[in-house]
Amino acid sequence: MSEIHAETVAFARDTMMPPAPPPRRETGAVRWMRENLFSGPLNIILTILAAWLLWLALRDLLPWAWRGIWQAGSASECRAIRDQLYGEGVPAACWAVVRARWRQLLFGFYPADGLWRPLLALGLFLVAVLPVLFSGAPRRLLWLSAAAPFVIVWLLWGGSLWGPVAAALGFVVGWAIWAAVARRGNAGLALLLGLGAALAWWFLLARPVAAGLASVAPLALVPVESRAFGGFTLSLVIGLAGICLSLPLGVLLALARRSELFFISKVAVAYIEVIRGVPLIVWLLVAQVVLNYFLPRGTNFDILLRVIIMVTLFSSAYIAEVIRGGLAALPSGQYEAADALGLGYWQATRLIVLPQALKISIPGIVNSFIGLFKDTTLVSIISLFDPMRISSTIRATTEWGGIYWELYVFVALVFFAFCFAMSRYSIWLERRLERSHR
Repeated sequence: MSEIHAETVAFARDTMMPPAPPPRRETGAVRWMRENLFSGPLNIILTILAAWLLWLALRDLLPWAWRGIWQAGSASECRAIRDQLYGEGVPAACWAVVRARWRQLLFGFYPADGLWRPLLALGLFLVAVLPVLFSGAPRRLLWLSAAAPFVIVWLLWGGSLWGPVAAALGFVVGWAIWAAVARRGNAGLALLLGLGAALAWWFLLARPVAAGLASVAPLALVPVESRAFGGFTLSLVIGLAGICLSLPLGVLLALARRSELFFISKVAVAYIEVIRGVPLIVWLLVAQVVLNYFLPRGTNFDILLRVIIMVTLFSSAYIAEVIRGGLAALPSGQYEAADALGLGYWQATRLIVLPQALKISIPGIVNSFIGLFKDTTLVSIISLFDPMRISSTIRATTEWGGIYWELYVFVALVFFAFCFAMSRYSIWLERRLERSHR
């Protein structure tokens, strides 16, 4: 009986077993490869095919780039060093052209003694957008965000400091008038008076005030013409200005197109369809040539300013359609909830409608921004020296004639770095907003 009883009584452990590591097949890179690359017969075939195509693409490119020559004064010297090191005819990149002409590729013809100015302007811009892009950044930086556009313009173009200061004061005057009138409850009148006060300041008082301040404290930098801008400095100035200006204008156009007011809606529709129906390169030609026929004789309208305006107007039409899609995707219950809460149009738009529409539209907005930044290379058609035209200019010299791929690879890598950063920020923002609404 004791033997039978011993075999039928279950064993109960009175101590915990020590933790054991999971199987190696279920952790780390091995698990990722099993789940993503070799999860089934079709996935295995596609993985092998992709690896083969990647090998075909890189088997010549990587050795060519790795055998690059960094120290040379010309293309012929590059070839001589290549023949000495690797043998005649062996493919090797001549990276010496990037080393010799990096300043021209990055800054164009900007004065050599003032290269600190575009670098400082870029750093100031990156700091100024921190509180706009990241909610965890100090809110006090918003004052820097408001002042940064005027400081950046002064740093890049130079001249008297008091010109940008006088322009900034116009916004301050307009805001003060708007705030004073809006407290009395008349929002429409406040907007009109604020806008009128700002325009009156800019057209009547800004220039005399700037001249008076300059006579008292002559703070100025050496002026730089827009024709001196080139390379990636030119692309960044046009791209970042177009991105920052086209987003608010696109939001207004999207709201105007969905407006119930007939005139406002039709004007917005006509503007968006006309702008989107014509290629950007045509609008750039309009900015360079046709616009001069409509300006008073002797008017000197800066070419770079014209390009920024045209790029902004062009991009805002596409942004408006992207945001309109986000507005259309909102369920009607959101609008009904705003009405039930007694919110007015602008309150409902600012607090309920726009935040959700912009969240839905993030991928499309960032896609438009990336396209806008890459389209800055089109300004070469109007004789501005973007990175691609700078590359063509370098290749036309006697020292670097015959150099092609090295310059193109460098330009492509820099564009990829900026566009990839925008794409990753878009993905991070989408995931963060999804978590915040769960």
